[in-house]
Amino acid sequence: MDFFITFMLFTHVMSKKNFLMHSVPLFFYTTFFPLILGTARVLSPLHPKLRTFFQVRNGLFDTLEHKINHLSPSAFRVWIHAASVGEFEQARPIIAALKEKRPDITFFVSFLSDSGYNMRKNFPDAAAVFYLPIDTQANAKKLVSLLKPDILLLMRYDFWPNHLLEAKKYGTKLILAAAVLQENAPYFKPVVKKFYRSIFHLFDKIYTVSLKDTLAFREIFLCPQAQTAGEPRFDQVFTRSKNSSRVDHLKLFFEHKTVLVAGSVWEKDVTLLLTAWQELEKRPSLILVPHEVYPEHMARLCHELQKRSLAFVRASTRDEKFDPDREVLVIDQTGYLVELYSLASIAYVGGGFGVNVHNTLEPAVYGIPVLFGPRCHNSPEAEALADTGGATVIYDHATLSTALNILMTNIAERKRKGEIAATFVQERTGATATIVECIESLLSCPSVKERACP
Repeated sequence: MDFFITFMLFTHVMSKKNFLMHSVPLFFYTTFFPLILGTARVLSPLHPKLRTFFQVRNGLFDTLEHKINHLSPSAFRVWIHAASVGEFEQARPIIAALKEKRPDITFFVSFLSDSGYNMRKNFPDAAAVFYLPIDTQANAKKLVSLLKPDILLLMRYDFWPNHLLEAKKYGTKLILAAAVLQENAPYFKPVVKKFYRSIFHLFDKIYTVSLKDTLAFREIFLCPQAQTAGEPRFDQVFTRSKNSSRVDHLKLFFEHKTVLVAGSVWEKDVTLLLTAWQELEKRPSLILVPHEVYPEHMARLCHELQKRSLAFVRASTRDEKFDPDREVLVIDQTGYLVELYSLASIAYVGGGFGVNVHNTLEPAVYGIPVLFGPRCHNSPEAEALADTGGATVIYDHATLSTALNILMTNIAERKRKGEIAATFVQERTGATATIVECIESLLSCPSVKERACP
C-alpha cells in the first residue's frame, strides 16, 4: 500500500480516538483528513494503487442500492466484512452453517482489498458483495441505512471507526471473530492503545483464536466479552477436505506414487525447491502450483524449468500421455489447490521467503508433512504446526535438502509427521459452532427481533 493510502489509514486511526476523547483528535481529523483525501484524489492518476482504490468505489452506492431494492424480504440481515480473501475464508464455514440453520438470513459481504473482492465477487451465498466505502461519517450512515444489518461480523481485523459507530448506533450487534493480538502488533503501542481499547469495546462479542489472545483482550484492553473460540479456517479446511472430486482426473496418474505438491510458490520458492528436488537420489513426482497464473508469471516458471532441462506439462494441455515419473505437472489454472494436496505425500507451501507463508492448514488436513519458509510470523497456525512437529521451517537450500531427504528415505518419519499434522487440524475444529451459536442467540434478542418484524 503506497504512502498516501497508508497515511489516510493512519489519520483515521489517530483521529477517531474521539469516541472516548474529543477535541484535539477530532479537530485533527475533521480539519486534515478531507485535505489528505482530496490530495490523494488529485494524485491518484499518477499512482496505480490510488487510482484503483478510488475507481473501484465509483458508483458503489447506486449498484448496492439497486441490488438491495430487488431483494426478497428476509427476517434477518448479516453483514460480514473481511480485509481480503484470507479473512473471508475464515467466514465461509460460518456463513455455510448459518445458512443451513437459518435460511431466513440475508448475507452481505464487504472487502477492503481488490484481490479479495475480485476473487469472491460472485460468492453465491451473498445478496451483495461490495467494496467497503471510504470511512467517512456520510458514507457509513448511507451504508448502514441500506444494509440495515442485524449483525456485523468482522473477521480478524480491519477496524473502520465510522462504520462501526454507525452500525452500533443503528442497533447492530457487533462480533469480532478469529481475533489475534500478536506481540508485535500496533495495538499495544502507547500512542494508539487507548484508541483500540475504545474500538474493541464497541463489540458485543470478541472470539479469539487462542487463550493468550483472550487474556490480552481482557487484561490489557479490559474487554470481558472476549472468549476463546479458535480459528474458523480449521473448520473450513476440514470440511473442504471431504470432497476432492475436482482432482479425480489426476488421481490415476499419481496413484501409489510419492508426490510432492508445491502450492502457492513464488520465484524464490521455485528456485530453492527445484535445486533441492533435482539433487535427490530418489525424486518424488512434482506438482508445481504458482501463486499467480498470469501469463508473465507462467512464462518465467516455464523458462526456469527449461533452463534446468526439466520436462513439464501444463495442466491445461495435459493429455493421457502425461508421465509423472519424468514430467513435472505445472498447474496453470486456479481454484483447486486444496484438492491437489489430497494427491500429496509431502507439501511445500510458498510465501515463506516473501511477505508471509500461505495457508498451511490446507495440506496439513490431509495428514502429510508440511514444509515452508521462515516468514510465518503472521500465521500463528503455521508456527504452531511447526512447534508440534507436523511441519518443518525451511531457512535455506541446506535445510530444504535435509528435510526432503529425510521425508523421502524415512517413510516412518514421513508418516509420523503427517499424523501429527492431521491431528493438529482435527483437534482445533469447532470455532464455527461457537460463533454460530452466538449469532443465533443475538438474533433472538428482543431488540433485533422487533426491528426485523415488518
